[in-house]
Amino acid sequence: MDYFAKQYDVAVIGAGHAGIEAGLAAARLGCTVGVFTINLDWIGNMPCNPSIGGTSKGHLVREIDALGGEMGKAADKTEIQSRMLNRGKGPAVHSLRAQIDRREYAKYMKHALERQERLDVRQAEIVDLYRADDGLWTLKTRLEAIYSAKCVVLATGTFLGGRIYIGDISYESGPDGMFPATALSAALKRLHIPLRRFKTGTPARVNRRSVDFSGMEVQKGDEATVPFSFDTETPPENKADCYITYTNDATKQVILENIDSSPLYGGKIHGVGPRYCPSFEDKVMRFPDKERHQLFVEPCGLDTEEMYLQGMSSSLPEAVQLQFLRTIPGLEHVEIMRTAYAIEYDCVDPLALSPSLEFLDLEGLFGAGQFNGSSGYEEAAAQGLIAGINAARKVQGKDPFVLDRATSYIGTLIDDLVTKGCADPYRMMTSRSEYRLLLRQDNADLRLTPMGHELGLVSDEKYARFLKKAGQIEAERRRAEETTIPPSDGLQALLVSRETSPMKTGMKLAELLRRPQLDYDVLAPFDPTRPDLPNAVFEQVEIALKYEGYIRRQEAQVREMRRLEGKRIPDGICYDNIDGLRLEAREKLGKARPQNVGQASRISGVSPADISVLLIYLAKEGY
Repeated sequence: MDYFAKQYDVAVIGAGHAGIEAGLAAARLGCTVGVFTINLDWIGNMPCNPSIGGTSKGHLVREIDALGGEMGKAADKTEIQSRMLNRGKGPAVHSLRAQIDRREYAKYMKHALERQERLDVRQAEIVDLYRADDGLWTLKTRLEAIYSAKCVVLATGTFLGGRIYIGDISYESGPDGMFPATALSAALKRLHIPLRRFKTGTPARVNRRSVDFSGMEVQKGDEATVPFSFDTETPPENKADCYITYTNDATKQVILENIDSSPLYGGKIHGVGPRYCPSFEDKVMRFPDKERHQLFVEPCGLDTEEMYLQGMSSSLPEAVQLQFLRTIPGLEHVEIMRTAYAIEYDCVDPLALSPSLEFLDLEGLFGAGQFNGSSGYEEAAAQGLIAGINAARKVQGKDPFVLDRATSYIGTLIDDLVTKGCADPYRMMTSRSEYRLLLRQDNADLRLTPMGHELGLVSDEKYARFLKKAGQIEAERRRAEETTIPPSDGLQALLVSRETSPMKTGMKLAELLRRPQLDYDVLAPFDPTRPDLPNAVFEQVEIALKYEGYIRRQEAQVREMRRLEGKRIPDGICYDNIDGLRLEAREKLGKARPQNVGQASRISGVSPADISVLLIYLAKEGY
C-alpha cells in the first residue's frame, strides 16, 4: 500500500563514495536531503581495494578536501599506512596513497551522514523514479513509501542491474553479496536514459594466518607522512606493513589451462571492463611474454585478518583461483575468505550529462560516480561533491558551479566524461591533464579553497587559516627574491659536492633555489634570516621558483583555453545548418551539445577545421 513519507529538496540514491559527498554537500549548503541506501551498514563500503589515493587519485582527494568535502578527513582518521608515490619524479606527479581500515572508514562516513543537519539517511531500495505533474521527482521504495524531491542525484555505483560472474556461476547481486538494484534500471529506461553495461572485478581476500610473509618484500609507509586533508594538524601514523610478491610460470600455466572456464573469454560477460585494471587472466592473455606479474598483499584493517591481493582480480572458478594463488611465493598454503568475482552493471552514457552533471534532457536529475561510467572511489567522490553542490544550487535558483580543466583534476575528469564520453570505465591519470604542473596535489588548497568558501562549504575559520598560509607563501617568496646569501667555504663545499657551480659573489636565495641540485633544507645553515614556517610554505615557494618558466608557459595555454571557453554556443543551435561542418562533427556536436567553443574543441571527432567553421558561424550570427 503506497503512502507519502516525506518531501526533500534533494534526494540521493546510493550511499557509496559519490552519494556520501553529494548528500553532505547539498545539506551543508542549506537543503533538506534524503540519502537512500540498500543497506545502512554498507555506507562508504570499499568492495575493491581498501585504499584511498594513488597516482592522480590523491590529487582528487586533496581537491575534494579543499572544496569542503569529507573524503580526505575520513581517510586521515582511518588510514593504517601512508606513502607519497612518485617522489623520484617531478612535483606534478607526486600523489598521496593511503591503505585504509575498511570498516573504520565506513563507520566514520555513516556517522558523518547521521550527524549532518538537514540530512536523513534511510535504508530503502528505490524501485521507481519519475517526474510528477507538479514538476517534482517522485521516488518509490520497495516497501511502497513515496518520497518527492526537487532534485535527485543518481549515485548507484555497481548496484544498478548488478550481476556477479565466477566461472560458470552467474547471479544477480550487488558488490560484496549485497542485493542489486534491478527495478531501478527499468525505471531509468522508462525515462529514456541511455544505459549501457560496464564490468569491473575484485581480487580474493585471504586469511593472514595462511600467508607466509618471510619470502615477500616488505613495503613500509613513509617515515614522514603527509595527510590528505589540509585541516589535519597531526600527520597520520603508519600502523601496518604491506607486502609484494610475484607470479611465475606455474601461475601462468594454471591460467592458460583453465582459460576456457573464464566467463570473460567464454563470452558470458558482455559488459566492457576497465582498460587500466584488467583481470589477472586478461593480463596473462594480453601479455603472454611477460615472465611475472607483481602482486601486493595488503591488510583490510587492524581488527581483521583479511588480506587484499591487489593485482589479482579474477572471474575464474573458485577452485581455479585457489590453484593459481597457491603457485605464488608466500601463498602456497593460502586460504580464501572471499572469492574474487567480476560484476557487470548498468551505467549511463555521460554524454547525456551537462558539465554540472545534470541530465541535458531531464531537469533536476543528476548523475555521479560509477553511474557516470567512471571507476574508482576518488573519481566517484569528486563527481558526487559537484553533483551535490549543483543540485543544491538548482533548488536555490543559483547558477551551476562548473570547474574547468585549468582549475582542477575534478574539472578535467568531468569535462572528459561529458565531452568525450568513455568507451570503458574511466580512470583518472595525471597524463589526462594538459595543465598538470599547475594542478599539483600540494597546491589544491591555493587553487580551490577560495571557491569552496564562496560556495559556503569552507568555514570562515578554515578560510582564515588558508589566508594566513597564502600570505606566508607570498612573503617568503619576496624574502627569497630579496635575500642575498654571501659565499663561504662551507657553502662552496656544498655546491661542489652537489655538482653545481661555485659562487663568484653573493647570490639571491631565489637564484640558488632555482638550481635543481639545491633546496631549502640543504641551504638552511647558510640562510640566517630563514623564518619559522610550516614546511608546506617552503615547498610552495621552492616549486614556484624551480619551475617558473614551465608554469608561465602553462598559464599562457590556460589563457588561450579560457578565451575559447568564453565563446558561448547558444542552446538549441542546429549544427546541420552550418555549412562547412563535416558530417561526423555535426553528429558529435549534436550529441554532446557543448556549452562553449572550448568544450566543442575537445570532442572526439571534431577537428580544428570544424572549430574554425564554428567560430566563423557564431561571429556571423552575432553570438
